[in-house]
Amino acid sequence: MKNVTDPFVSLGHWPSAGSFGFNTDILATNPINLSVVIGVLIFFGKGVLSDLLDNRKHRILNTIRNSEELRGGAVEQLEKARTRLRKVEMEADQFRVNGYSEIEREKLNLMNSIYKTLEQLENYKNETIQFEQQRAINQVRQRVFQQALQGALGTLNSCLNNELHLRTISANIGMLGAMKEITD
Repeated sequence: MKNVTDPFVSLGHWPSAGSFGFNTDILATNPINLSVVIGVLIFFGKGVLSDLLDNRKHRILNTIRNSEELRGGAVEQLEKARTRLRKVEMEADQFRVNGYSEIEREKLNLMNSIYKTLEQLENYKNETIQFEQQRAINQVRQRVFQQALQGALGTLNSCLNNELHLRTISANIGMLGAMKEITD
């Protein structure tokens, strides 16, 4: 079994330059191969890598610039929205205040209207009561008058003769006609 440090020890021993062949010592050939590959990549890939990095740098800068523009637009829109919100809140407060005052004004108007209507109804009621009282008084007067007239006619009929009876009836009819014209 070989020791792991053997390849490193043998690094100081190189085969002669005259021979050509494959070196099977992996640890000895790897650093040489890697340095050759890295050298070739640096020499030939420098321009491509530089272009790729420059393109990536430009894309990143453009993305940052676009992001800044979008952020600025968003900030501007946010300020506009805040301004609009403040304006709408002020209008809402104004509508609320106006609405409350309008409600109070309508409430007072409605109450005044109700009081006026109640007062009118009270007046109509009193007028109706007065009218009905007057009508009842007139009906009682007419009945009393008719009864008095019938009593007087009964007394007159028993005490009067035909000629006196006819004159009394004529006089009473004239008085009734005059009274009827006065009451109409």
